[in-house]
Amino acid sequence: MLQIKVVNKGHQPLPQYATEQSAGMDLRANLDEPVVLKPLERRLIPTGLHIALPVGYEAQVRPRSGLALKKGVTVLNAPGTVDADYRGEVGVVLINLSQEVFVVNDGERIAQMVIAKHEQGQFVAVDVLDETERGEGGYGHTGVK
Repeated sequence: MLQIKVVNKGHQPLPQYATEQSAGMDLRANLDEPVVLKPLERRLIPTGLHIALPVGYEAQVRPRSGLALKKGVTVLNAPGTVDADYRGEVGVVLINLSQEVFVVNDGERIAQMVIAKHEQGQFVAVDVLDETERGEGGYGHTGVK
């Protein structure tokens, strides 16, 4: 299992996988007082966690499906990316897409974090690209099958 160094400056337990085959770990709000999210309001919610990922990895901050379905609250920049060289606090940008006020309480599971391997690419300028069957077909070009 990949080792990830973490400094927990908050008072919540460290994230952990809920089951043996879980892809994501729940992130919890680390708050001194509840945060009220009005309809369509967005806020950065602290977790208290500072991580050091190995080079070639990122942490993706994703919505929790239950919170999205039941309360209409989701991660605005989903998935948010935590880069391997970032050492600041991991925060979660929550938005309330419902028509009702939502209160974020201390310790509430607000998002999930997935650790993913990634590659870096380098753009190389060329005069022409190779031809494909799709060509320049845009969004929705392949239609509904």
